[in-house]
Amino acid sequence: MQYLIIASALLFVALSAFAGENVSAKRNSVAVFGGGCFWCMESPFEQLTGVVDVTAGYAGGDEVDPTYGQVSSGRTSHIESVQVVYDPEKISYDELLDTFWRQIDPTDDGGQFADRGNHYRTAIFYSNEEEKKVAEKSKEKLNAMEVFDKPVVTAIVPAKKFYPAEEYHQDYYRKNIVHYSAYKIGSGRAGFLKNVWGEDSSKKKYIKPDDSILRSTLTDLQYDVTRKDATEPAFNNTYWDNKEAGIYVDIVSGEPLFSSLDKFKSGTGWPSFSSPLVEKNVVEKKDSKFFMVRTEVRSSHGDSHLGHLFDDGPKPTGLRYCINSASLEFIPVNKLEERGYKDFVPLFE
Repeated sequence: MQYLIIASALLFVALSAFAGENVSAKRNSVAVFGGGCFWCMESPFEQLTGVVDVTAGYAGGDEVDPTYGQVSSGRTSHIESVQVVYDPEKISYDELLDTFWRQIDPTDDGGQFADRGNHYRTAIFYSNEEEKKVAEKSKEKLNAMEVFDKPVVTAIVPAKKFYPAEEYHQDYYRKNIVHYSAYKIGSGRAGFLKNVWGEDSSKKKYIKPDDSILRSTLTDLQYDVTRKDATEPAFNNTYWDNKEAGIYVDIVSGEPLFSSLDKFKSGTGWPSFSSPLVEKNVVEKKDSKFFMVRTEVRSSHGDSHLGHLFDDGPKPTGLRYCINSASLEFIPVNKLEERGYKDFVPLFE
């Protein structure tokens, strides 16, 4: 009997560990993008919070186990690509697409910059219909922005098997810094991206994901507040009495909005702040609903309804930003760097 108990316990531990591994594996998703030279596509994705791993390789073709020599000489139907493993709870597919667009010239169907040939074409390889829909809407949005003077021609095609490139191509931007930098400049990629986007194209971006993603990732209350301008109950919400040090970001876009350093007890039952953390991220709008005129506040990038602004706050601003907890995510100080908000760490030192 004793041996039976021990064996059962060992079996339970093994099964639990196996289940834990499966849960962990299920958390990660995979995206594949073709953006011309894969050396230049690894770094931007690896800098994103929520990205677990990026691999340079070949995708889109039918040939098995292609080599760099075969692909670069045009002897296969593969194109240079990157495979991005990411945690969808931390970063969305739509956010990955936003980074992808900012690394390429999506109007060029003959290659990328100085690199010419079919193996340098750009493409988004989708694995399911949801990814296809999100990619198509992202492409439509880019066209509508009129960033380029020509239409976006990047292909959106079903994913085929991805083949990792040779080891010396992996993390090339780290292994051969001088050559990589010279290549990125010499190929014309660096100058093009600077001219189009004006700033570091790999910098953290705050965007509003597609509505279908928001419906699946937000709670009903979060969706109703941010998208339908609803108001949560007073004294019955997540952050009204939160006293921990850190910052509050938009639950939709992740853009930084308020700081615990400016939070005060207003007695209203909602989180209240005397000023924004980043002023340009908080937009004021006239609200004439309910037979009164108030000042609504929304997030700039996520266009989320946050709450309202009143002039009965404490000095020195005299303002009270009355905000719904459901529109916010709190990032404690010890998580700021990990979550990509390291610029705000000095505020709390």
